[in-house]
Amino acid sequence: MTSEAPAGPLCTRDSVVADLRASGVRAGRTLLVHASLSSLGWVAGGAVAVVEALLEVLGPDGTLVVPTMTGENSDPAHWSAPPVPRDWWAPIREAMPAYDPRVTPSRFMGAIAETVRTWPGTLRSAHPQTSFAALGPRAAEITDGHAIDSRLGERSPLARLEAVGAEVLLLGAPFANCSCFHLAEYRVPGPSEEVSFAAETEAGRQWITLRETRIDSDDFDALGTDFEREHPELVRQGTVGASRTRLFPLAAAVSYAEGWLRRHRTA
Repeated sequence: MTSEAPAGPLCTRDSVVADLRASGVRAGRTLLVHASLSSLGWVAGGAVAVVEALLEVLGPDGTLVVPTMTGENSDPAHWSAPPVPRDWWAPIREAMPAYDPRVTPSRFMGAIAETVRTWPGTLRSAHPQTSFAALGPRAAEITDGHAIDSRLGERSPLARLEAVGAEVLLLGAPFANCSCFHLAEYRVPGPSEEVSFAAETEAGRQWITLRETRIDSDDFDALGTDFEREHPELVRQGTVGASRTRLFPLAAAVSYAEGWLRRHRTA
């Protein structure tokens, strides 16, 4: 029996710190991170080492923010990966646990985001589907007041991040994962969609259905590619281990996305 050597390069906490600094991450910043742990190579200490490195580079005055979304808390009638039988829909709606920011795990956000979610001192926003977790002196400012009818809009952490001058770090993640583009969707006239989830209310656990701005990331790769091509001075590229990084101001990306969506999408 033979075994293959792990794919490199070997990354350590110290090497990730050095690479993050070389990629432009600075102390004291508020940083929204979308990350793929596997893209870095072989990391000694895994996601914990990467989070420690991010916190070291940001320092005590910086704030680390990650998406901790819970898309499975939704109407099973719309599930497609995989779908479930129709006769399961009603029982799932009845049984789905209400979102609890303290314990509900994120899904499909990656090991780094999930590690931040469980980190001592982390705060998490209240939306049952589209929460963000934050760690640092601005954590409460960013996560408080996430309205139940504003998944990624003006009363979400994205708008708070814009207001405080946050930056976005795509750490081995594509523009398709860039959540701040969704804020632009709320500012450009477009269709709405029905949204359902289990939530804890003053009356107890309830299944809530409402209409919201439709969110769609299918064209975000094209949007981000155009943003980077037209404004190379705003998008700093680098590497951390084997991963490609992009670092840019969130407000500038949202502003560009508003114009791009008006030009490229129709109602």
